[in-house]
Amino acid sequence: MANQNGTTSDSRSAFLGVYSVLKSDLLDDPAFEWTDVSRQWVERMLDYNVPGGKLNRGLSVVDSYELLKEGKDLTEDEVFLASALGWCIEWFQAYFLVHDDIMDSSHTRRGQPCWFRVPKVGMIAVNDGIMLRNHIPRILKKHFRQKPYYVDLLDLFNEVEFQTASGQMIDLITTVEGEKDLSKYSLPLFSGLNFLQSPHRRIAQYKSAYYSFYLPVACALLMAGENLENHAHVKDVLIDMGIYFQVQDDYLDCFGDPGKMGKIGTDIEDFKCSWLVVKALELCNEEQKKILFEHYGKADPADVAKVKALYNDINLQGVYAEYESKSYDRLTRSINAHPSKAVQATWARYIRGRSNGKRS
Repeated sequence: MANQNGTTSDSRSAFLGVYSVLKSDLLDDPAFEWTDVSRQWVERMLDYNVPGGKLNRGLSVVDSYELLKEGKDLTEDEVFLASALGWCIEWFQAYFLVHDDIMDSSHTRRGQPCWFRVPKVGMIAVNDGIMLRNHIPRILKKHFRQKPYYVDLLDLFNEVEFQTASGQMIDLITTVEGEKDLSKYSLPLFSGLNFLQSPHRRIAQYKSAYYSFYLPVACALLMAGENLENHAHVKDVLIDMGIYFQVQDDYLDCFGDPGKMGKIGTDIEDFKCSWLVVKALELCNEEQKKILFEHYGKADPADVAKVKALYNDINLQGVYAEYESKSYDRLTRSINAHPSKAVQATWARYIRGRSNGKRS
């Protein structure tokens, strides 16, 4: 039986089986002299942080590669390699989430305490995040070194890491303690005479869209022998898709059910440059803006309640519903306009699999 993104339970089980192989390889990596204690620590850290989400990013590599093959049955080797690339993205995700949770002082992730809040872990999690990132080139070297696209894979992961870290930087420097100024969230950025994207769009694009949406499809394209430079339009649509779902993520942080998301939303307390606060600044009258400026970014539940009440007063849920409908229609038109039916199918499955309203 297939789930929402078209992945069957059998293919998911096969994907999880590849995780076990990769983990075993890493725990026996000859570049390090392992002890029982160090091996147990890394195994526990991996099991806690890597396979616990929905695995959409990783499974999308396998699904996308299968669709790009246009109906041809995949060999066992192809399934393994596509799965290994998918797991590299899940490792990448785990690396960023471990560090992101520390920087945001978050409490829960995927329905359990953040890794750094687990007893006896603490700031060891910083090094664990570095370990997670360093596992990716170890996996690529072992399984892809002889492939003609090996260097392209290394370049791809390095470039997307830089873009993601840059997006995280933009997010963090807009929330510097003692320098909270909501007015900068509503202004476009300038570069000489050129208007750049708004802070929210840039954060969404660089912090999440590249690694969550473009990276899985780019990996599948490289495996299929494609030159990524010939697929700029594919990248553009996937980035737009990523921004659309980041807006959904911002909405769920405030209005979603924490039990279903596996995470307690803290964007209001953390003074995040959320789509909700950006729209609120557009829609509020002067009195309402005063309330927003006074209460946004404060951890007291009473302040958070004031902000949420204001969001309800200006009907942000209705504004979001309109945005979601128009954006979905625009993305659907872009997908249908692409000449390749295989690429269309890849995008369509992607957008179906991501429209389940749950963060991971």
